[in-house]
Amino acid sequence: MDPITMAAVGTAVGGTMSFKGKQAEAKQAQKIAEYNAQVAEQEKKVLAEVKRDEEASLRKQSERLVGTQRVMTAASGVQMTGSPMTIAADTFFATQMDALNIQQASSREQTMKTQEAAMTRLEGRAKASGLKYQSYASLINSGSKAATLMG
Repeated sequence: MDPITMAAVGTAVGGTMSFKGKQAEAKQAQKIAEYNAQVAEQEKKVLAEVKRDEEASLRKQSERLVGTQRVMTAASGVQMTGSPMTIAADTFFATQMDALNIQQASSREQTMKTQEAAMTRLEGRAKASGLKYQSYASLINSGSKAATLMG
């Protein structure tokens, strides 16, 4: 084989190898993005569990506080009406507000993780698309160079 033909073949082989490499890189980029998105979705589930536990703990503490208030009121001989009843009601409603705040925080955190997963997938597709474009450009470029060398 003459040197020009060898150079043309080498250019074509190099272009093909570059094409295959970029295609593989594109697949890998999508797999990594999907894995990261799944991690975000798992984090979303963990966050929801943590907030449920936090709310349950808040409610238990509140029940203990109300129980303590009742015992102290009963021990003093005062009936649970008027001011002591207002204190118990205030405790109940404060607990409800705190529980709602926990629920809202949980909802926001879960929404953020859902958006993170979607964005990760989108970025992975965009990166893979760019790499595929580069692979085709490399193939076309090497084919053009090989054709120029062949005359």
